[in-house]
Amino acid sequence: MYNLDIHHKKEGVLKLLALRVIMAVREILQVGDKTLKRVSKKVECIDDEIKGIIEDLKDTLYAGTGIGLAAPQIGYLKRIFIIDLRNGQEPIILINPKFLKRIGKEESQEGCLSYPGYEGIVIRPRRIAIKGLNEKGEEVTYEATDLLKDAFCHEYDHLDGIVYIDKAKKVYKVEQIE
Repeated sequence: MYNLDIHHKKEGVLKLLALRVIMAVREILQVGDKTLKRVSKKVECIDDEIKGIIEDLKDTLYAGTGIGLAAPQIGYLKRIFIIDLRNGQEPIILINPKFLKRIGKEESQEGCLSYPGYEGIVIRPRRIAIKGLNEKGEEVTYEATDLLKDAFCHEYDHLDGIVYIDKAKKVYKVEQIE
């Protein structure tokens, strides 16, 4: 949460202007919500609104145990997602992503914060190359395999209104371990 209080005097009267920019953990939309089926819009410029969405994505992702979250999952139809494999590396923020390469095919085991308690088997590429903008507006490119590749593909699908269960060969309930 950011809180900036600006004080100034005008004609001997102290006026308090408070600008409160609150970034928060947002509700993650669940399968069945029509927003998840809509195609997200391209980000035209990285302004305060977009920076706020990015902060909301971070706050919401880190409030749980997921490794990726796309803007549509928290109600924003913008082409932005965050991935953090929680392996000590910096999180990846990607704005307006585009695949450059998708090579081969393999099965991927996936879950989704929008469909908790379930996992599924999805056919994904073996390797990908993807580009987009980082949160500073700089163009970045990633080549990925394994879990990072699956996360890129999964979050990208959310931007096109696709949930992994739409593509899954099989979906099954995950047993709770107590």
